[in-house]
Amino acid sequence: MSSKLSTFICQNCGSETSQYFGRCLNCNSWNCIVEEIKIKSSKYQDIKNNKKSIPFNEISSKKISRFTSGFREFDRVLGGGIVPGSVVLLGGEPGIGKSTIVLQSAGKISLNEKVLYITAEESLEQVKIRWERLNQNSIDLKIFAETNLSLIIEEIKRVNPCFAIIDSIQAIHNQEMESSPGSVSQVRACSSELQNLAKDNNIALLIIGHVTKDGALAGPKTLEHLVDTVINFEGDKISSHRILKSIKNRFGSTFEIGIFEMLEGGLREIKNPSSIFTNKENISGVTTTITNEGTRPLAVDIQALVNKTFYSNPRRTTTGISINRLHQILAVIEKHVGIKLSEFDCYIATGGGFEINDPSSDLGVAISILSSLKNIPPLANTSFIGELGLSGQVRKSNNLRIKIEEAVRLGIKNIVVPKLEEEINNNFQNLINIKEISNIKEAVDYSLSK
Repeated sequence: MSSKLSTFICQNCGSETSQYFGRCLNCNSWNCIVEEIKIKSSKYQDIKNNKKSIPFNEISSKKISRFTSGFREFDRVLGGGIVPGSVVLLGGEPGIGKSTIVLQSAGKISLNEKVLYITAEESLEQVKIRWERLNQNSIDLKIFAETNLSLIIEEIKRVNPCFAIIDSIQAIHNQEMESSPGSVSQVRACSSELQNLAKDNNIALLIIGHVTKDGALAGPKTLEHLVDTVINFEGDKISSHRILKSIKNRFGSTFEIGIFEMLEGGLREIKNPSSIFTNKENISGVTTTITNEGTRPLAVDIQALVNKTFYSNPRRTTTGISINRLHQILAVIEKHVGIKLSEFDCYIATGGGFEINDPSSDLGVAISILSSLKNIPPLANTSFIGELGLSGQVRKSNNLRIKIEEAVRLGIKNIVVPKLEEEINNNFQNLINIKEISNIKEAVDYSLSK
């Protein structure tokens, strides 16, 4: 037995109401609420439960057996490889390379495992054209072009692959629902059905999803809670570099990143990403910091340009760093270094536009600003690590050991850090010149003295 239920759903955030509003009460977006018909089914009411609860200590634990995606950078973001029975959501802007990386990965996986690629947006001939451009090899890779959810589920059951790909969830529709493909109800219902199928048959499933104008994954936030792993594929369309970033991962660390380069023949993984975000030149206004993204340390250049302002309110512009952090660093410099910056415009940019969220880059930003202001290059071949406190002190940074190890690997000769534990200092004593400082004034005197 089933009955139809009318509900109003926000196409931006997924919140539901019983009546129409011009503005969503949850996300405050205008003209985004659409009436949709939901089917309320009671087919599970008579199902007998054959499962019973068991004591926790009787549960047998076994190691997760993963298989490789064919890319070491992809495996890193996934936590070490693809877990059978897991559901991965891959999001990204149109044209960024989602289908390219997935098709390349499918070809590599098919050399050892059975793979089913379901294309709901392109025909078989269009996929074939991309495949020939990528010049890939495959053994057990099957392609299925369909948008009907029921037919897709039947094909997955028939083929019974080890790895299945849905490209993309916005184009798939469930005929039992009256809402249009791509709507919140369709995306949620189709994803739920596919997730249950993957879990029941121990099939690793990768779902491709688009992003909205504000950069969020299309569909409601509940879609992200349905899956085991959420990955964003980011990059500038002008630049050839692409960043694969983990936002949620039940089988690995979050905020892990993988670096790729888009070439004519497809995506190539970058094995030494620090090399693309740094420049060895020693010029004024440029310093190098080492940040952590997940478990990976990365060296990134921080560039500053400080000019006399012609406006009543000086300009503050950042790329790759939060504007609020810049305002805080400028206030610390004015207070504890004694340099008035309210008469200067300040522009900050990271190497390659890489987004830094690690507060240990504060010291590098401060030295870059003062280096540009004084037109004095900082100490050559030096990396700066440390979080600036409001009282001017340089606070301890997380994962200092692996950051120093990355500096040693890159051949950096000097590193400015907060006070270290004696054990860490002794381990690197003969590998790199470590300068320990306690406040911003000490760092300035050491780094910008001629």
